[in-house]
Amino acid sequence: MMNKAVVIREDIMNALLEAGVEKGQTIMVHTSLSSIGYVCGGAQTVIETLLDAVGEEGTIMMPTQSWKNLDPQDGVHWEVSKKDWQKIRDYWPAYDKKITPTNTMGAVAEMFRSWDGSVRSDHPARSVCANGKFAEYLTQNHDISNIFGEGSPIGKLYELNGYVLLIGVDYDKNTSLHLADVRAEYPGKHECIEHSAVFENGKRVWKEYSTLYVDGEDFVDIGKAFESKIHVNKVSLGDATITLMRQRELVDFAVEWIEKYRNT
Repeated sequence: MMNKAVVIREDIMNALLEAGVEKGQTIMVHTSLSSIGYVCGGAQTVIETLLDAVGEEGTIMMPTQSWKNLDPQDGVHWEVSKKDWQKIRDYWPAYDKKITPTNTMGAVAEMFRSWDGSVRSDHPARSVCANGKFAEYLTQNHDISNIFGEGSPIGKLYELNGYVLLIGVDYDKNTSLHLADVRAEYPGKHECIEHSAVFENGKRVWKEYSTLYVDGEDFVDIGKAFESKIHVNKVSLGDATITLMRQRELVDFAVEWIEKYRNT
């Protein structure tokens, strides 16, 4: 059995500083705790270090998606027989940003959503959570049909000229690329109908809404092309690599790439 790298808070801070994280930055963070190694203190240590690195004038944001709160026909309840799909529609709990857990967002994001001072957006399936100076601004008015577009948390990060930090994950986890999906024109671009359980006037309802259909299958290819053209800071942290980039550079590049290469 291979021994994992033992990582302490000082190691994380040194890696963040070497990658270019500074006080006052606004950063969207995607992280896989297990990829780093054996982190002393686990998710708590990672969150404390990230917040300390950007300071009181900075902001950390993470995806806190609860995508299980979608219709079974979307494939998110694959373990349930089709004959039971209606039970999901009738009984799945309505989104509550204080208690609804994340789905496969990782241990760090799951702890971050309930961290003291964290603010979570209202989207029932694709929420984000932020902590710091711009937390309220980034998370407020997250329209149910505007998951990743202009005025969404990802769109606001672009306005703030923020950053994206990948910790032990690839570009398939890079939510900011969905803003490029919204801005780009490509042959297969279309809206889709989704459903989620929400509270309306104090009652649980199974709400239908329209939003842009995206799947992110080419995001890793976009990331490789991006890094071949534009410098990003890469630093080792334990068993993982952390990558810091300017979100505007990524999104602007991705719009051009999608319009040139995405044919479906």
